[in-house]
Amino acid sequence: MSDDKAEQLVGIVLVSHSAQVAASVAELAQGLAGGGTAVPVAPAGGTEGGELGTSAELIAAAAASVDRGAGVAVLTDLGSAVLTVKALLAEGDELPDNTHLVDAPFVEGAVAAVVTASTGADLAAVEAAAAEAYTYRKV
Repeated sequence: MSDDKAEQLVGIVLVSHSAQVAASVAELAQGLAGGGTAVPVAPAGGTEGGELGTSAELIAAAAASVDRGAGVAVLTDLGSAVLTVKALLAEGDELPDNTHLVDAPFVEGAVAAVVTASTGADLAAVEAAAAEAYTYRKV
C-alpha cells in the first residue's frame, strides 16, 4: 500500500461512557487487526473531568484526530453516547465531513471496523463490516 493510500484510511472513533472502556476496546481492536496498516483509531470516553458520561468536545476532538479524508466511522456504546453523536452530526460543523454514526455492537463492531479499515476499504465497507457483527453467533 502506497503512502497516499495509507493516508486515506477510514478513521474510527469509539465513544463510551467510560474512558477506560473506550481505550480498552480501541486497544483490543487494533491488536486484533494484526500487523497490517495502522488504522487511525481514537477513544472518546467519559467526560472532560474523568467522570462517566459522554462529551461532545471529546468526540469532536477524537473525530478530528482520525480524519484522513476517507471518512470517519463512529461507534457508540449506549443511549446518550448515540444521542450526543447524533446532535453533533445535526449541527453539521462539529465533525469532519463524511462522518457516520455506525449502528453496530460496540466491541465486535469495533474489531470488524478496524480490521476492515486496515485493508484500505472505504467507509461504506467499514460500516457494513461493523454492522454485520450483529449476526455473529457465540453459541
